[in-house]
Amino acid sequence: MFLERSFEFTHETVRDREARFAPLLADKLRAKRKGQTGRSWHVDETYIKVSGAWKYLYRAIDRDGNLVDLMLSEHRDMDAAKRFFKGALEIAEQAPERVTTDGHDSYPRAIRETLGEDVTHRYNPYLYNRIEQDHCGVKQRYYPMRGFGNFDAASRFCRAFDEQRQYFRVRTTM
Repeated sequence: MFLERSFEFTHETVRDREARFAPLLADKLRAKRKGQTGRSWHVDETYIKVSGAWKYLYRAIDRDGNLVDLMLSEHRDMDAAKRFFKGALEIAEQAPERVTTDGHDSYPRAIRETLGEDVTHRYNPYLYNRIEQDHCGVKQRYYPMRGFGNFDAASRFCRAFDEQRQYFRVRTTM
């Protein structure tokens, strides 16, 4: 369409527009899903290569597969888990009844301190398989790029990609 009208774009122009508009789009979509999460969350982290080093992408989905929140972190520790749960709680506007994880050591205390004592923490390799399968969406886009150049670009891409993926996700109606 643009070539028919004699417009030419370089890859730098596209990258600049992505850097400018992707965060705006992600913020709008995130605000739109505020308070619309389920009461049972599946939480996990996956590895993303950034500047040749592995970083951690924390992600949470609810029982129906809807995105709760995500966060890219340089560390996989208690502080990162607490920051992630605080952000997820801000989006959900209410603490979940159950959180299913992979059993990482920092999760029980982070859940207790951030989400409250009433939240049940479950560890079951079969139950959290749902979130492991959901990582495929990001991984399919990430692998051809062989990593990201810098942390900010990786964080911006992961947030924008997951937000638009959630927005266009096929939902079943009953």
